[in-house]
Amino acid sequence: MRNEVILYTNPQSRGRIARWMLEEVGTPYHVEVLDYDGSMKAPAYLKINPMGKVPAIVYRDQVVTEGAAICAYLAEAFPQAELAPRPAERASYYRWLFFAAGPLEAAITDSKTLGVEPDAQKQKMVGYGTYAAVLDTLAAWLKDHTFVAGERFTAADVYVGAQINWGLNFGTIEKRAEFIDYAKRVSARDAYRRAMEKDDALVETA
Repeated sequence: MRNEVILYTNPQSRGRIARWMLEEVGTPYHVEVLDYDGSMKAPAYLKINPMGKVPAIVYRDQVVTEGAAICAYLAEAFPQAELAPRPAERASYYRWLFFAAGPLEAAITDSKTLGVEPDAQKQKMVGYGTYAAVLDTLAAWLKDHTFVAGERFTAADVYVGAQINWGLNFGTIEKRAEFIDYAKRVSARDAYRRAMEKDDALVETA
């Protein structure tokens, strides 16, 4: 059983979320960089994640995939980092962590990547309703809250912050003041900067 966290990632992927979270918790970790058409689909990695996607982490023989799950798991596995929610923060913490992993990502993917805008009937069927409704809902919350669970940075902000930063940089999220201000707050963290520098270095040497 290995006590060091193993991160399977690619610097041009959602693996950046997991790297940021690992930098936040401050635990030693080993990085395995996978490529999309080779090692990510190889039998050895498919035993870890049959989806052939990154990120994934392995810690003490336990496998965790999906960015939001990795953030939540690491917050609990390393409580000394104080990134898990306190009792009064739990409702907002889980609400917005899963809002970002569900409605936000789905709306962005459909509207901005696939070019799909559900009509009035299908809006009743999809979990997010409309892209505009998702952004309006999240912006309204961030307008009145420093971080998603309140006044304290938590693991939920790693995931939500990564989604918003990515969206602002690549034009999939509207450049509203609420999103820009929030992105500035989370990206000012030392752990965020370290994580980005490490992944950027991998891109440069690839």
